[in-house]
Amino acid sequence: MRTVHQEVAAWRYEMAARANGPLGVGIAYSAEGFRTPITAGTTNFDRFGSVGRLRDGATWDPLSRTYLGGTATPAYEAMAAYGRAATARFAAEGIEGDVLQNWVELPDGRRVSGNRIVRGEAARTMGAELAARVAARGLDASQMEIGGDPIYTATPAPADSDVIFADALGMSADPDITPRSFSTARYLTFQAPRTKKGSDAVNRMFTVPMGAALLGHRAPALPADIDLRCYVLGQAAARP
Repeated sequence: MRTVHQEVAAWRYEMAARANGPLGVGIAYSAEGFRTPITAGTTNFDRFGSVGRLRDGATWDPLSRTYLGGTATPAYEAMAAYGRAATARFAAEGIEGDVLQNWVELPDGRRVSGNRIVRGEAARTMGAELAARVAARGLDASQMEIGGDPIYTATPAPADSDVIFADALGMSADPDITPRSFSTARYLTFQAPRTKKGSDAVNRMFTVPMGAALLGHRAPALPADIDLRCYVLGQAAARP
């Protein structure tokens, strides 16, 4: 299973290396992120909620450091919906601070720190750090959307991610795998991204044929928003 996952990751990097650049508005394109592992000190921060650059025809506003105007797209609506879901979780779980820690329950009963959902001042600090990282690579970060009322997801610590990923592979290799345990393995896989870029695509391409091979027509369908489900909703809700 580990070898298959590595081969899919290599395929994704090769696709990125042949591409001309990203779709839409973004920083300068580099394929290297598709084979750069997430290590200590390089936590991935990904913004969701209201992401103006995903609106068709949006324009950059330097005062607010956001993209304004334009027309909503399916990508924008999906991100906005999960922003509302994250806000609802903070309220439902009585979290008054800026950080919601997702806990991943492993098959043997252990609980490991998964991704974090970050809002408020902590999210604004995270956005500034992300812009500084981009600038340190010699790239133009002047139009990175770090203003407004951001919400970010942050990847687990590498040590925790390694534990989660190992259990995901172990469950995938279980000859007695069931649709329910497959759903758990899929959740664990998305909770343990391996590289700076492209992990969501790799995990989709890994779990779909894996489910077909192991379970045939009994394999659970892959929701189009599987990555956001796994990052935002928590294990019980993300795993149907």
